[in-house]
Amino acid sequence: MLIKTSTELSDSAVTPEAIYLQRRQFLQLGIAATASLLAPNIFAAANPFASATKSPLSTTEDLTPLDSVTSYNNFYEFGVEKTDPAQNAHTLITTPWTINVEGEVEKPGMISMDEILKNYPLEERIYRLRCVEGWSMVIPWLGFPLSHLLKAFKPNSRAKYVQFISVDRPEQMIGQKQKVFEFPYQEGLRIDEAMHPLTLLSVGLYGKVLPNQNGAPIRLVVPWKYGFKSIKSIVTIRLVEKQPLTSWQKAVPNEYGFYSNVNPEVDHPRWSQKKERRIGEFFKRKTLMFNGYADQVAALYNGMDLRKDY
Repeated sequence: MLIKTSTELSDSAVTPEAIYLQRRQFLQLGIAATASLLAPNIFAAANPFASATKSPLSTTEDLTPLDSVTSYNNFYEFGVEKTDPAQNAHTLITTPWTINVEGEVEKPGMISMDEILKNYPLEERIYRLRCVEGWSMVIPWLGFPLSHLLKAFKPNSRAKYVQFISVDRPEQMIGQKQKVFEFPYQEGLRIDEAMHPLTLLSVGLYGKVLPNQNGAPIRLVVPWKYGFKSIKSIVTIRLVEKQPLTSWQKAVPNEYGFYSNVNPEVDHPRWSQKKERRIGEFFKRKTLMFNGYADQVAALYNGMDLRKDY
């Protein structure tokens, strides 16, 4: 198994971030040093990020440093260079924020980020992230299973796919003004992929609120698919009967398919997918089928030709 049990988790890499967040919050609240023994419980009750549980679905691989995770990003709404999102994303206003859940559901409606943080306990999920460009990271996300949210809106029998739509605010997102891509960004999953326990809605990373450049305030994380599948800054979740057309399918249909599963045996038309460069490492490593999550997700694709249905 490539995903380890909770008894095999190592907290050494993330503990400094958690300690830092707790100390900063305690100082802001003005808690006296004499009450320091009570402070952790007070903070955990007030801050869902501090009380996130460790998930047994996490990998034990070494984490990618926080500064790399937050400074090396693809987010075309803020520019096409890797450094553009960190430089430009501060202009996005993420409070207040709501998500509209619609389509083939019995209870369509809106849900706010405040309601999400109140109703859905957070987990820390340490996942591998593999970009279609050939680089990878290991990131400690904070979030909750997408299935928990979808079930609250009660998908009906016609809900075969889930479509996701990102925010469209050209006045706040310089890349949208420059029209480097067709916006708003759109993605999709099959309903069984969306309901899989590994599929995560993330609201944070490294014990912190999700930075704008990483998809604040809420993004999708599907660890066995290429990174572009994990749509950022979601405002609409629509359950539909027919397979939705995704942004990369529209832009380059001969290079990007709907499924976007990590498959080292299917090369991109312009480069090999057999190896990847883990950010922070010099040598390339072998890319694993389904990004190392084959034991958990391969059964979803029984009977499919994964070279054709890429």
